[in-house]
Amino acid sequence: MMAESFGNSFTIVEVASDDAPPTKQTWLALAKPRQALTLVLAAVPEGWTAQVVPVVLTESQQRSFEELDLIPGDVYRIDPE
Repeated sequence: MMAESFGNSFTIVEVASDDAPPTKQTWLALAKPRQALTLVLAAVPEGWTAQVVPVVLTESQQRSFEELDLIPGDVYRIDPE
């Protein structure tokens, strides 16, 4: 099954526009880190940069992300709090 190749863990990706000062966004991907970068870059404007944020999710974050019902390979923009 192809969907399984994405893995089933969440990866946090921070993106920045090429403006000065840059616009920053945080995205969530249900994919392995390398795939997450590719998926998120495909969702944002061309020329933006992305990096995986090495973060350990709290239990409540993990639960709230699971409630989004993402499928492997999905990306979701996290609104700034």
